Amino acid sequence: MSERGGTRGGFGTRGGRGGEGGRGRGEGFRGEGEGRGRGRGEGRGRGRGRRGQRPKEDSTKSWVPVTKLGRLVNDGKIHSLEEIYLFSLPIKEADIIDRLLPGLKDEVLKIMPVQKQTRAGQRTRFKAIVVVGDSNGHIGLGVKCSKEVATAIRGAIILAKLSVIPVRRGYWGNKIGAPHTVPCKVTGECGSVLVRLIPAPRGTSLVCAPVPKKLLQMAG
Repeated sequence: MSERGGTRGGFGTRGGRGGEGGRGRGEGFRGEGEGRGRGRGEGRGRGRGRRGQRPKEDSTKSWVPVTKLGRLVNDGKIHSLEEIYLFSLPIKEADIIDRLLPGLKDEVLKIMPVQKQTRAGQRTRFKAIVVVGDSNGHIGLGVKCSKEVATAIRGAIILAKLSVIPVRRGYWGNKIGAPHTVPCKVTGECGSVLVRLIPAPRGTSLVCAPVPKKLLQMAG
């Protein structure tokens, strides 16, 4: 009986031998540990994993446009962004830019935390600033604020694509070769920041601060 009790329940009786009782106690605890491991750890883990899995995004998924301009681009009736700019049509879908400018690149300029004071305390969010461009006369800038950094970057990329504009390029002197600079002096102002672009001879490269240099490189 002492052997049975030790093997089944994991606890030897007082009358059992010390060695057998100890062995029974050890086996009993080991069996209980294995049962818990199978039932709670692996079983629940598999179940939660299946319920929580997100459907994988298919990269070859066909684009379904929702605007008239998007349907025209999808049907192949509009071949370049210049046709859209010519009639000043608003671009409401980022897939239009992806279709017309497949070589578009994006770069994150800055990610900064912003805080808002509420009744419950400070609420921290993240602001992402992203620039997109093809280095061939098209550039866009997007700013998005969100609770998570990845969500803010994705939103900023979409807004940057929707704000893509053409860049006019020209020559500093004789019109030899391809355009290499801005056609004239131009000034832009936003708040207290003033940016002035001045034409330069071919081969001068970009003489400016690091942030404007990234923007001008994206613009081409």
